[in-house]
Amino acid sequence: MSFSSFSSLSSPVGPSSSHPLTPYGWDDAWAAEFAPYAEEGLLPGRVVRVDRGQCDVVTPEGTVRADTAFVVPRDPMRVVCTGDWVAVDPDGDPQFVRTLLPRRTAFVRSTSSKRSEGQVLATNVDHIVICVSLAVELDLGRVERFLALAMSSSSGDALLRDGVGAGEGAAEPLVVLTKADLVPDTATLSYLVQDIEAIAPGVQVLTVSSATGEGIDVLGAIVSGGTSVLLGVSGAGKSTLANTLLGEEAMEVQAARDVDGKGRHTTTTRNLLVLPSGGVIIDTPGLRGVGLWDAEAGVGQLFSEIEHLAGECRFHDCAHEAEPGCAVLGAVEDGSLSERRLDSYRKLLRENQRIVAKTDARLRSEITREWKRRGAQGRAAMEAKRGRVR
Repeated sequence: MSFSSFSSLSSPVGPSSSHPLTPYGWDDAWAAEFAPYAEEGLLPGRVVRVDRGQCDVVTPEGTVRADTAFVVPRDPMRVVCTGDWVAVDPDGDPQFVRTLLPRRTAFVRSTSSKRSEGQVLATNVDHIVICVSLAVELDLGRVERFLALAMSSSSGDALLRDGVGAGEGAAEPLVVLTKADLVPDTATLSYLVQDIEAIAPGVQVLTVSSATGEGIDVLGAIVSGGTSVLLGVSGAGKSTLANTLLGEEAMEVQAARDVDGKGRHTTTTRNLLVLPSGGVIIDTPGLRGVGLWDAEAGVGQLFSEIEHLAGECRFHDCAHEAEPGCAVLGAVEDGSLSERRLDSYRKLLRENQRIVAKTDARLRSEITREWKRRGAQGRAAMEAKRGRVR
């Protein structure tokens, strides 16, 4: 197909349903975004894999290998990522990605560097599928961490805020408990689902088994509408789940270790795959660490019951530690709020605050003043105590 023949299909008024990229998520809105680049003779495409400064881009003329040097590699938030829609050269050797189209959604975590930098793991996703293995004991704190980031991405707070921009879309988080066949007792499985539902308000929780097919039809129906990213630690069964949804062994898998259920990072790159029933999935490597990045909104949404209780505290700046009239501590005392849940809330808020403060001088100053205020209060309390003793 020549460029002239599909150029009209890329126009804002062209029927996106007949476009060669429709199976990859192309629609009229993407056509409208790409229209100025079509006039320059560039090709639309979606990034299906990135490695070593190059990427595989599926275009109306087929999949091409393109260099990403033109897309400001020094800025981690502008690095080409699996899931991006891009404009590439129709000719040239090598071919180059000329620009990124504005991202509708993005899942971003903080890097392990001392600077506050975000690492984009997947873009333009409609569903964030958090895979949790039932082969090992549930780590509720880790699930909360994934959900806080997913909800921040959905709300737009973890999206790009630079020249690439952030779109209007919203990604929906979903928790998938994999390897359900390893929990044959239905009562035990039900309790595990309830444990996750208790920490994930408003989030669908689904049990699946790639071995028996349990829940696969339901999950397949969910991910058939749009783009989904599979996230989780190594051994969570992401690649096996991807193969089951695809109906073929597209992704290499290895058995998890029996001693701890951990995998061996078989998947080393993020890969975008078209599902036979519709929709696309992005399979990702197992994540050892999931650092928060600008996730305050997600933390607030995930721990909405604590945020609601905080509004009933006697003092508007209550830290929920030892203040009189604290509704949050009252809920812990009467058993309606678990201490583990409160500890997790505090931990995630502190971590996110530290990350944001690294690049926000005003916030750093506010944090310093707050610590000084609390220190002064502590010293005053000690002095008063000593006075009473005397």
